[in-house]
Amino acid sequence: MAFATRQLVRSLSSSSTAAASAKKILVKHVTVIGGGLMGAGIAQVAAATGHTVVLVDQTEDILAKSKKGIEESLRKVAKKKFAENPKAGDEFVEKTLSSISTSTDAASVVHSTDLVVEAIVENLKVKSELFKRLDKFAAEYVTPGDLVGLRLSSAAWAPLQGRKFFSALHFQVVKTPMTSQKTLESLVDFSKTLGKHPVSCKDTPGFIVNRLLVPYLIEAVRLYERGDASKEDIDTAMKLGAGYPMGPFELLDYVGLDTTKFIIDGWHEMDSQNPLFQPSPAMNKLVAENKFGKKTGEGFYKYK
Repeated sequence: MAFATRQLVRSLSSSSTAAASAKKILVKHVTVIGGGLMGAGIAQVAAATGHTVVLVDQTEDILAKSKKGIEESLRKVAKKKFAENPKAGDEFVEKTLSSISTSTDAASVVHSTDLVVEAIVENLKVKSELFKRLDKFAAEYVTPGDLVGLRLSSAAWAPLQGRKFFSALHFQVVKTPMTSQKTLESLVDFSKTLGKHPVSCKDTPGFIVNRLLVPYLIEAVRLYERGDASKEDIDTAMKLGAGYPMGPFELLDYVGLDTTKFIIDGWHEMDSQNPLFQPSPAMNKLVAENKFGKKTGEGFYKYK
């Protein structure tokens, strides 16, 4: 994901740079690039917590589908949150939706926002190209990273090397060698305004969540590949025995087998001798057959 802050650039360009740079950045306006499940979810949470949001994607059809999904999700939230006051629930939905606008032109909106969040396809080349393009319009500082734990776990730093202010936001706020304390603290504060509990870590493959989660998921697949247990029994064991809300195969299908393969392939390329990072033949076969999980109707399980 990518983040850009206009306040940061303005403070750096002022005559009192040292004093201004000590102030944390207050994020009020958020641009989310990518109207898929993750991007729409980020837009919804930001709008529901008092931020104005612009959701960006390639076509109006995609954006219309995203807005419809957001509205459906909000109504489910309202039904629970305002069970005894349906009118207040309707007002909550309408107010949140009114805070979200859409655009098919990222360049026209990123220059006037406080924070830009990238939530596009899990392809490092595509992400790098987007960062380069945003860098021309989102003032000087663009921060690639990852906002939600089940998305891409490596950042496309290459086009932005040498700049000063970077961090990755994952609700794990990731401090890189280029991250200022101001940026770090500002992203922690932003996470808290979303009602999240941020944690911090250094820039390491997978950060905290994926570094533990992905090897666990792949090891579950290896159990299945060896014939040690069925995928159904593995899922049941982890739900009942470990208290997990979803078994590993259910979670893999939910996240997307293509996404998980992309992550593990990247780690394997970096450290091919690490046994935790070895690719899975079973998962590779499903991905080659375009069986990515719930989003395609079939992965390790079939979905209607």
